[in-house]
Amino acid sequence: MRYISTRGGIAPLRFKDAVMMGLADDGGLLLPESIPTFSPEQLESWRGCSYQELAFTIISRFVDDIPAADLRELINRSYATFSHPDVTPVVRHDGVHILELFHGVTLAFKDVALQFLGNLFEYILKERNETMTILGATSGDTGSAAIHGVRGKDGITIFILHPHGKTSPVQALQMTSVLDANVHNIAMDGTFDDCQDMVKALMGDLEFKQKYSLGAVNSINWARVLAQVVYYIYAWLKVAKTGQKVIFSVPTGNFGDIFAGYVATRMGLPVEKLLLATNENNILTRCITSGDYSVGSVVQTLSPSMDIQVASNFERYLFYLFNQDSTRVQAAFSQLKAEGRISFSDREIAQLQKDFCSASVNRAQTLETIGAFKRDTGYLLDPHTAVGVRAAQGLSAGDTPLICLATAHPAKFDEAVVAATGAPVPMPESIAQLHGLSTRCDRLPADLTALREYIVRTMA
Repeated sequence: MRYISTRGGIAPLRFKDAVMMGLADDGGLLLPESIPTFSPEQLESWRGCSYQELAFTIISRFVDDIPAADLRELINRSYATFSHPDVTPVVRHDGVHILELFHGVTLAFKDVALQFLGNLFEYILKERNETMTILGATSGDTGSAAIHGVRGKDGITIFILHPHGKTSPVQALQMTSVLDANVHNIAMDGTFDDCQDMVKALMGDLEFKQKYSLGAVNSINWARVLAQVVYYIYAWLKVAKTGQKVIFSVPTGNFGDIFAGYVATRMGLPVEKLLLATNENNILTRCITSGDYSVGSVVQTLSPSMDIQVASNFERYLFYLFNQDSTRVQAAFSQLKAEGRISFSDREIAQLQKDFCSASVNRAQTLETIGAFKRDTGYLLDPHTAVGVRAAQGLSAGDTPLICLATAHPAKFDEAVVAATGAPVPMPESIAQLHGLSTRCDRLPADLTALREYIVRTMA
């Protein structure tokens, strides 16, 4: 298996090299040259597999430069940290199947990929006797999951950028209370998009990237997406009958999670529709419903992990939408940089609407959904998951099973949940013990030069 860039400017890479490169050196995102497909019979043969067994079965199709025994051990070690034996269990409430992705160490879906990626980095660095500097941007959950995936690991230094004051208090504490010497938190005076742009700019400075051995933990790293493909197939096996199609509703910000679902459909998973659910930052909803991909201002919402305008992983999908034409991808992002928008042909819009449907959910609807779902079922939704559930409730699914991705534990967003339900959120011990801990974080302006100088000074 070889990996190529969406922008066509690099020679094909092996898996381990793709992991270490993160963002492609030509500024694009890495994808496998081809996506393996599975027959209905193969899918059926996996019923009864443990999550770890299924993860090995899927991931090994994309990896041919790590011995099978080593890959299996990496996977088993990564998911041994989860509190539920099913890793990503599925529960049913009010006719909706909820795929719980929050049983990892930071109680968010990012743990599913970042526990694996942290162990993968450590494995490759030890094999190559190298060190690396991880640079990442977060709207809330990626940062803490990445930090907990690599804290204390030899040969790894991590810098995480988050928008100052725009994550939940718990999300901020999960990052800044980690005092390991290899962890550096930076609160940027700006938005997540500003943080993401600066990470991409430094990754695109090849001299700087090489000098400091920069690596990526954001979903610009292909291994992140690959690990997330597994739970779509796992959920289907738990919910669907033989050959039955399902609908997945996915709260969406940076497009990585739903892109993993799209990859699963290309592999042969029976999916009727991928429902892309957004909050007030609805550029992706506008794109799918009307072809309008024009950048607006970021609005701060109850679901901060989705407060994003420019979704990095959308580029991976566009590569397929544009018939794997890297020249067309380059032109699209040149237009985005120059005009703040991407234009689509009628054919492309029709294909977008075939691959996805979408709905945008506002603050009042989010609160109403959390409150009503708790009253009707006793089940507590976090505000991101509530966006996905509310969007799904607007569908006429008929007999098609509906699976909503629960991306975070509600205790991470207690202010929103209390506002919706009027009751305190039961606190898991891992969150309760955060309060009162010492923290460490530096604050910087949203300025690339300031960030560059900070990294140089810290690494000196």
